[in-house]
Amino acid sequence: MTPHAVPSRDPRGVLADVFGFPDFRGLQQQAVDEVMAGRDCLVLMPTGGGKSVCYQVPALARPGTGLVISPLIALMDDQVAALRQLGVNAGALHSELEPDEAARVRADLVAGRLDILYVSPERLLSPGMLERLGRLTLSVIAIDEAHCISAWGHEFRPEYRELAALPQHFPHVPRIALTATADARTRSDILEALAMPDATVLKASFHRPNLDIAVRPKTSELRQLTAILDRHRGAASIVYCGSRSKTERVARSLVGKGYPALPFHAGLSPVEKRAALMRFRSGEPVVIVATIAFGMGIDRPDVRAVVHLDMPSSPEGYYQQIGRAGRDGEQAETVLLYGGDDMARARYWLEQSNAPDAQKRIMSARLEAMIALTETTGCRTQSLLSCFGEELDHACGHCDNCRNPVATFDGTVAAQKVLSAIYRTGQRFGAVHVVGVLRGKGSDMVSRHGHEKLSVFGIGQDRPEPFWRGVIRQLIARGAIKVTGEYNSLALEEGRARPILRGEEPIMLREDATEDLKAAARTMGNARPQRPDLAPEAAARYEALRAWRLGEAREQEIPPYVIFHDAVLHDIAMERPSTLDELGMIRGVGGSKLARYGEAVLDVLAEVGG
Repeated sequence: MTPHAVPSRDPRGVLADVFGFPDFRGLQQQAVDEVMAGRDCLVLMPTGGGKSVCYQVPALARPGTGLVISPLIALMDDQVAALRQLGVNAGALHSELEPDEAARVRADLVAGRLDILYVSPERLLSPGMLERLGRLTLSVIAIDEAHCISAWGHEFRPEYRELAALPQHFPHVPRIALTATADARTRSDILEALAMPDATVLKASFHRPNLDIAVRPKTSELRQLTAILDRHRGAASIVYCGSRSKTERVARSLVGKGYPALPFHAGLSPVEKRAALMRFRSGEPVVIVATIAFGMGIDRPDVRAVVHLDMPSSPEGYYQQIGRAGRDGEQAETVLLYGGDDMARARYWLEQSNAPDAQKRIMSARLEAMIALTETTGCRTQSLLSCFGEELDHACGHCDNCRNPVATFDGTVAAQKVLSAIYRTGQRFGAVHVVGVLRGKGSDMVSRHGHEKLSVFGIGQDRPEPFWRGVIRQLIARGAIKVTGEYNSLALEEGRARPILRGEEPIMLREDATEDLKAAARTMGNARPQRPDLAPEAAARYEALRAWRLGEAREQEIPPYVIFHDAVLHDIAMERPSTLDELGMIRGVGGSKLARYGEAVLDVLAEVGG
């Protein structure tokens, strides 16, 4: 690729003057350097790691208009609003734009007044759009959420494949592809699909130390969920479900219990989706109940909890979704609730999939990695990072297994009893019946089938029901038991069950002690404060600044966090600047925001005093 003309602005100057940051973070400098030199680049950086700076700074430093391709409308709108607060003339073109706004953006684009244009892939590829852009000077082309181009990615979008033609239309414009979630296979596919064989690959650590990661067996789903949400009253949370109907049902249940909950899925009308997004973006302490498959595309930094009520299909999807918590770098809680039925259902739907066999094998491997993650007894963060080819050389200290180490026991005999009971009862009954037989409990079903006469009847009466349900769940996770039919009947996977029954394979199981689970629930989310404590005077200043910001945001009809993030207000409250020069020295206060809000911020500080 031929390097572009010498840039008219220094990237570090852009970073300081526009964004208010004195230095780049992590891999940002390397990514910016690659683009400034006119070279293609693939950036893998976790959510909250500052990916947008990697293309926004070069877009402003190089001559021309920056083109950003994104599949997420809400995220585009957030980014545009944030850039306009910085004095950048940014715009977006997508299907939900008001006609007047679309006309203004197009006029600015044609006239060369637009600094950065966000566009959906469908709009980019619509008739005439590429020709219109071809008459302009483009500074950079950014492909955000680049995993969508990969057939192996967890959010594959076929229209992304057509982006491989971009070099033909814009042969000397550097491209930067960005994603927060891509394993080695997906990374390779991204480079091939985008025709970027010589691109520099920059890969940051996927470790998010501020995320408390927990996985727990389901006992009482709604009660477990409300216990988590109660720890984050007054904050935003996201709850993920596996189906649209479940999002509706869970949201209704939460509203009935006094939580400000809203369903969010692809089946809602545009008006309903827009209303939910507006409430979420407004900074309200709302609980969004969303489908796992539906990308929210919200850049809200202060989500304090993400809860999964159903099993994600892959570690990539799971990581992407929990990554929506704690984007501000403060502590956030993530909890996955799961059961044997979830695993069996996920495997069943994969078997029924019409995907090609090669793709089904990859999808199956990812699902099994996700299931293994739920049952691991070691550091859960280490297990998760290994799915992305990253080895953490020490236990993280902030997942549930690190906080409350899991006790294990030799479960070989218990596993044999369960497998024998399933086999002896004909492999056509569900877990409730099998556990009843093991515990020697009489019932109409037991009498009707004569199961009280079986040798396995009562051989597990020394253990409570939750123990046997836990053994069944873990054997499902290991693939020794499958769940079949309309009534979730348990059956043996002979290849994996036979060695256990014969005693050829010892089985270590995790001890799901009720008291241990309660201790974990008490510990998670409460071990560290959400931010360093402020003295009473500084806390009063911080709350006054938040109240002022909320009023400004409502007046402008924008999310509060695009004016100033909480972290910036926190620093202002701590430092208590008394002049514009002092305020301008605080990280995150760029020139445009200083000119726009500086006097108002100083007035708030003067009024509060302290």
